[in-house]
Amino acid sequence: MTHVIVLGNEKGGSGKSTTAMHLIVALLKSGRKVGAVDLDLRQRSLTRYLENRRKFSEIKDKALVFPVISEVYASSLDSREEARKRETENLQAALSALEGCDFAVIDCPGADTHLSRLAHMHADTILTPLNDSFVDFDLLARIDPETGRITGPSLYSEMVWDARKARAMTGAPGGIDWVVIRNRLSATRARNKKNMGEKLEDLASRIGFRLARGFGDRVIYRELFPMGLTLLDLGGRDAPVKLSTMSHVTARLEIRSLVATLNLPQSEMEEEVQAA
Repeated sequence: MTHVIVLGNEKGGSGKSTTAMHLIVALLKSGRKVGAVDLDLRQRSLTRYLENRRKFSEIKDKALVFPVISEVYASSLDSREEARKRETENLQAALSALEGCDFAVIDCPGADTHLSRLAHMHADTILTPLNDSFVDFDLLARIDPETGRITGPSLYSEMVWDARKARAMTGAPGGIDWVVIRNRLSATRARNKKNMGEKLEDLASRIGFRLARGFGDRVIYRELFPMGLTLLDLGGRDAPVKLSTMSHVTARLEIRSLVATLNLPQSEMEEEVQAA
């Protein structure tokens, strides 16, 4: 069965599309068949990333790996109820088109939309990139300004909880594995990093998510977007762009470490190799 991975966070600028693209390429390079769905129907960052990649591949005559793209369209119906019904059908059709894939990676908008909520209900794994900031933390939980204690879950956490309940009610096997990814960690903000870590670990045990280290705050991620490339496309004799510094090599290790932390299903071939 296709394993559905949803990138979600109701705040823009957390690195959802960058994380989605690097995860897609990492899975493709491991020999898996991957589908991609962009639910940010306004900004369409993942779609533009893939379009840039296609153009770069054609212009430079470079063989790059690509996912199967399945598109979802917003409904223009006036009735809210009918519009939601149509969007539900559109998403179901998009996922059905990816049934032959090992993984389907869905990039959600930084907003609360009907399509985003539906995607979370279909998820086997939810990845929530989070900047190392209490502004981003506020989407997960509320903090008492006087004591600094967590007073309860916030908007996005409640949406994930609703998705978990909805999935359980359908009788679908397995639950939703929720992984919060700490992006843009910086050694220069040690105190904030420590405080964020403590609060996230406390919250993780309360509402049921796992923590993973994400991507550092590196300019290279923004530089690669116009070419549609990821750090996993760099390095090696035939790479379209050469790695220039050791920090870029370290960044590639961050990506591989993140993928390993997700504990995604392995193919029978991968399991046989590990057993041997």
